[in-house]
Amino acid sequence: MEFSDIVDSLRRDGDETVAFAEGIAHDSLSSSSSNGGLVAGSKLSGPDSLPTMSARLNGGGIKIDRALGLTLDPQPDRPRPAKFRNLPYATLQTGLVYDVRMRFHVEALPSETDLHPEDPRRIHAIFEAFVNAGLAWSAKAEGPSNYYMGRIDAREVTMQEACLVHTKAHWDWIQALADMTVPELQNILQHPREQMQLDSVYVSPSTPFCARLSAGGAIEACRAILLGKVKNVFAVIRPPGHHAEREDVKGFCFFDNVSIATKVCQRDFGESCQKVFILDWDVHHGNGIQQAHYNDPNVLYISLHVHANGAFYPEGSYRDNRAPYGDYRHCGEGPGQGRNVNIPWRRAGMGDADYIYAFQQVVMPIAAEFNPHLVIIAAGFDAADGDMLGGCHVTPTGYAHMTHMLMSLAGGKVAVCLEGGYNLDAIARSAAAVGRTLMGEPPDRLEECEPTKSGVDDVKLVLRQQSKFWQSLYPKDLSDRLAGPLYGERMHDVVRKWQATTLWDKHEMSPLFIHRSQLSKSFEDQVLATPNYVERCPLLVILHDPPEVLTSPDPRTGKIDLHNTWLTDIAKTYIDWAIKQGFAVIDVNLPKHITDDDEDKQEHEQSEGIEDRTREATNLLTYLWENYIEINDATHVFLMGTNTGHGAIVNFIKTHEEAAEERLTKAISFIEDVPFQSCKSATGNEELAKWYYRSSLVFLASGHAFWDTEHARKIKKRFGRVFKSEEENVSDMLVHFKDTVTEVLLRDTAEWREKRSANMDEAEEDEMMTGIATPDPLRRPPVGNFALSPRPPGGGVTASPRAGGSGTRTPQGGSSPTKLPLMANFAFGRNGQPGSPAR
Repeated sequence: MEFSDIVDSLRRDGDETVAFAEGIAHDSLSSSSSNGGLVAGSKLSGPDSLPTMSARLNGGGIKIDRALGLTLDPQPDRPRPAKFRNLPYATLQTGLVYDVRMRFHVEALPSETDLHPEDPRRIHAIFEAFVNAGLAWSAKAEGPSNYYMGRIDAREVTMQEACLVHTKAHWDWIQALADMTVPELQNILQHPREQMQLDSVYVSPSTPFCARLSAGGAIEACRAILLGKVKNVFAVIRPPGHHAEREDVKGFCFFDNVSIATKVCQRDFGESCQKVFILDWDVHHGNGIQQAHYNDPNVLYISLHVHANGAFYPEGSYRDNRAPYGDYRHCGEGPGQGRNVNIPWRRAGMGDADYIYAFQQVVMPIAAEFNPHLVIIAAGFDAADGDMLGGCHVTPTGYAHMTHMLMSLAGGKVAVCLEGGYNLDAIARSAAAVGRTLMGEPPDRLEECEPTKSGVDDVKLVLRQQSKFWQSLYPKDLSDRLAGPLYGERMHDVVRKWQATTLWDKHEMSPLFIHRSQLSKSFEDQVLATPNYVERCPLLVILHDPPEVLTSPDPRTGKIDLHNTWLTDIAKTYIDWAIKQGFAVIDVNLPKHITDDDEDKQEHEQSEGIEDRTREATNLLTYLWENYIEINDATHVFLMGTNTGHGAIVNFIKTHEEAAEERLTKAISFIEDVPFQSCKSATGNEELAKWYYRSSLVFLASGHAFWDTEHARKIKKRFGRVFKSEEENVSDMLVHFKDTVTEVLLRDTAEWREKRSANMDEAEEDEMMTGIATPDPLRRPPVGNFALSPRPPGGGVTASPRAGGSGTRTPQGGSSPTKLPLMANFAFGRNGQPGSPAR
């Protein structure tokens, strides 16, 4: 075909394409796509030889099969102009980038049985889904239609374009793969000096070409929108790209397709594409995209991904051993601060409601305030229900709703670029739902509308962090105000001090000494005991979470008024009841956060991890047992724990089997959302599980994940006597089952109460009936719960580090918060006489 014939055939595609064709010399025409584009002879050998043209839609519709030299008719599925001028968006087509040659990227030596998740069939499954749904044209279609997707030709990315994101060394390494043998490919390293194996990447001689085609396809998808050829576009491309970093291939990715397309369009289209919003809903964090734009104020990157507190890929896989990179604290740097938004799910299993909630609370308010010129979706479908790697449950309808919301931005200029997704059926159905939405079909109704508690917590954490940078987000973070003249004290410390005072006034409960080398004020007054804990009577040890504070904050500022704040302490009702019955009580408060010794740090803090809290609680219970329980003469010992306390009790029993079976009367647990532990002997003692079943009461919230497991069908004895509670939180469970628990305690102590009643004098009987003790002038206020300070050289008296030099000082170095003389710091022995702590 002569050049003049090509130009004549292109005139049907509009003046812009003709102008491009006429501007290329006849002897330097080049190919740029799989299905077509302008084709010349064989003078050009690589992608860098392609002419660099500013702001053009690559491939005018002419399609030429390189191998056969045949010109194909472009008429059926090329993008067509808007049908009505007054409805340009509605009558423009959705674009489609698909090139079957991207399937050539395969394993150098594929296995017959072990198929790699990044299967070449992924893109074919999506294209077939489009065709079968009537979204894309194929030869079996009934004829051309303005309502099919308009086919946009892919092309190979140039070195200059790729190096807007990657280093030249990275580009060269990928290109070199084309000339290697299979044995060489099997042992290749990208960074030989470091002897680092390739991270979740396979290669073949076709990999460089497919990677160039994938990145070029992303570029052409975005250019087609900005040129007005299509209203939006779906780029069905592979290999994916969002894990590829500046000089690292990883996570199935070679070139960061989305980031390259972003920078190319910003360069070529100037002010009309100055601000780009990249939304990444792939189940894995897009570390490559984050790195490429971390200090760019004109690129907003928001990623929703499973993070699992740094235990989910790609965390822990970085060559530079960096700390978790996809957490909510990574917000950009320099001029790009606030332009990086990570929404990290702390666990897998998230569904439609969680993602929609994140969109409503964080994604859309920030994106609307950013006001982009172009939206690019890094569309991995591995969070889809059924994907083997993601473990989440987003449905096609969920993806459609997220797409629908994003189409309200940037005048509807949305480019969807495929990333992950490894279940062929799931990605096909999900992509088809997104494609239908892009073409104008409204999403189906959502079946799931209530987000998980974990999802809400994760979103609120991000909201609080990002409110520093975005005017549209509330409530605002208070750390800046509190760090200045408004310095405040954390309320959990204030509340526990108040509790200690109240329980002293009412029951003369005082702090027990807990030896710690360094004592945070969060541990002060955490263990309180009645004066009779050394006597021969039943002992109730309660290990509970801190009291709940319920408040109705100002919805705009987050300010909390004290008159709209309530403190609920249900555990106190059990203390009151037990003391009224003549029991001794040790009340153990398990703080969710340890106040930092740096008093200037006033930032929002997450609760300590459940594993860390359980370990600390176990150590504390063991200490109490060995120093205050085992050495005394309690007639009965009841351990009652809520949430973290449950784990502490079970762990203690498993490490003290004989002592627990001998002295422990009942183990009572209330569990809301922490791991449900079984009491399985570590020594092979089969009798332990039977004993635990007879000696336990376990109240498990109906919403706990345990009820969805196989263990719930027939609960084994090692889980204890389990009762399913219709109440959803620990406070309500404590209220609901109080009568049940107290009846069991009364039944177990019936013999002791009968003997006590027979020997009780009149004053003691009045005290038992009223719960009010006869005043004893010899009783003293609470002893300070302090740690031993290092003795200065040469002896002497030192003040407690926490006391700041105030209060009554002792030779041991402690300080009483009451500023009264301290009682001796000791535990009582079996005979009730003072003695040193056992440990």
